[in-house]
Amino acid sequence: MKIDFANLQRQYQSYKKDVDTNIQSVLNKSNYIMGEEINSLESSLQIFTGAKHAIACSSGTDALMLAMMAIDIHPGDEIITTPFTFISTAETISLMGAKPVFVDIEADTFNIDANLIEEAITPKTKAIMPVSLFGQAADMATIKLIAEKYNLQIIIDGAQSFGATYKNKTDSNLGDISTTSFFPAKPLGCYGDGGAVFTNNKIYADKIRMMRIHGQNKRYHHKYIGIGGRLDTIQAAVLLAKLPHYEGELSKRQLVSELYSKHLKLSSKPIIKNGRASAWSQYTIRIKNRDQVQDRLKLKDIPTAVYYPIPLHLQECFKYLDYKFGSLPLSEKASEEVISLPMNAFLKDDEIEYITENFNKIAI
Repeated sequence: MKIDFANLQRQYQSYKKDVDTNIQSVLNKSNYIMGEEINSLESSLQIFTGAKHAIACSSGTDALMLAMMAIDIHPGDEIITTPFTFISTAETISLMGAKPVFVDIEADTFNIDANLIEEAITPKTKAIMPVSLFGQAADMATIKLIAEKYNLQIIIDGAQSFGATYKNKTDSNLGDISTTSFFPAKPLGCYGDGGAVFTNNKIYADKIRMMRIHGQNKRYHHKYIGIGGRLDTIQAAVLLAKLPHYEGELSKRQLVSELYSKHLKLSSKPIIKNGRASAWSQYTIRIKNRDQVQDRLKLKDIPTAVYYPIPLHLQECFKYLDYKFGSLPLSEKASEEVISLPMNAFLKDDEIEYITENFNKIAI
C-alpha cells in the first residue's frame, strides 16, 4: 500500500467539477488580478471566521509582513515569538528590520510557553507573535492579559490553523491581526501560493488593503510604502470551490487524529488543551530513534515529515541574535524527536490501519 502524505490529487478529484468550473470562469473573463472572485472569497472568509475584515494576499509570509506594516513596526523594534516554527515567522520580523525575541515552548503542545513571555519584554517590545503550531492555538488567554498589561499588539501566525478554535472563537479572530496561509498542503490550500489577513480593526484593514497593492489608495497614488501582495484571481476561484467543503474536511481530520491516537502504542500522542479545537495541519508525535523509524517506514511506502529539525534560534541566518545551543532546551529537544504522520481528510480507514500497524512494529 502506497500512502500519500497530503492526498491533494484525491481531494481535487472529489471537487473537480466545482474547481474546474471556477477556474474556467476566470479564464473566460481573463481578469487574473483582483477579479471579482477576490471580493467573493473575502466575504466568504469573513463569514467563516467571524472577523470583520478578511484581506486575501499573496502568501502566508506576505500576510505576516502586511500585519507588521499595519501596526507600524520599525527597525529596532522587538517582537516576541517562538523558535519552533517555520522560518517565515521570524524571517519576516527580521525583514522589517525588527528583532525576533525567542522564548521556549510548552513540551506538550509545542506552542510558545505564554508563561515565559513577560520576562522577555523590554522597552523595545512592540508585539507578540504566537504561532498556532500544527493547527492548535496557543494559550491566548494568558497572552492577551500580558499584551493588555504592556500595551502590546498580538499578531497570530495561523498559517497552519485555519478553522481552529479557541473558546469557540476561530483562530483567525483571536489577535489584533491574524494571518493564515493557503499554501497547497495547508488544511485549506489553493493551487499555488496564497494567504489572508484578518482583523476587526478598520484602520488596520484599510491600510493592509492599500499596502498589498503597493500602498495605493487609488491608481498611481501611493499613500504608503507597500508590496505586491495580491492574491491572484485563479487562486481565489480554487479556494471558493473548496471552502464550502471545509467544515466537513475539518471533521474528517479530527476523525483521522482520533484513529491515530486510538491505535498508536505511544505515550507521546498530541495533546489538545481544553477549550481548543485543532485544524490538525499535522499529526505530530515524539520518538527517540526518529531517523531509523523514518527510513524503515519509507520502505513500507509510508511518508513522514519532520517539522522542524532545527529550531530558529540555531539557524545560521539568526546567528547575529547570539543564541547558543542550550538557550531554549525544550525547542531543541523537540527538534530532535518530532515526526509527523500523513494527515489529511482523505485518508481511508485501511490506510490509517496500515500506517499505525507498521509504525507500532517499527517504532515500539
